[in-house]
Amino acid sequence: MIVRHLSEIEDTEADIKTENWRSKRIILAKEKLGFSVHETTLYAGTVNDFWYANHIEAVFITEGEGEVEDKATGEVHELKPGSIYVLNNADKHQVRPKTEMKTVCVFNPPVTGREVHDENGVYPLVVED
Repeated sequence: MIVRHLSEIEDTEADIKTENWRSKRIILAKEKLGFSVHETTLYAGTVNDFWYANHIEAVFITEGEGEVEDKATGEVHELKPGSIYVLNNADKHQVRPKTEMKTVCVFNPPVTGREVHDENGVYPLVVED
């Protein structure tokens, strides 16, 4: 059994901070569970372009409001607590938080924590040894 608290993640190498968002990587590939779990906070008024070409991601909104745009179709979906969106087709998307948004994200395959978004918003596929 694995039991963790966010306070154990804060200000460690598993706590990734950028200008637009902060991601606390709670469960990573090294746990060998087949998925990773993160708490990600997106800052109000930011524009975030992502494209997980190598991962499926599910994002559950726990706090705040915003919108997600499917870049292929232009379709925009409102986000609020209780909303979930799943990027099951390597969907290029843009997230625009109107207020600070807290989310719980699940990735498959799991991320290692060493990934960095490239210029297209893609995480490379990094595997644990």
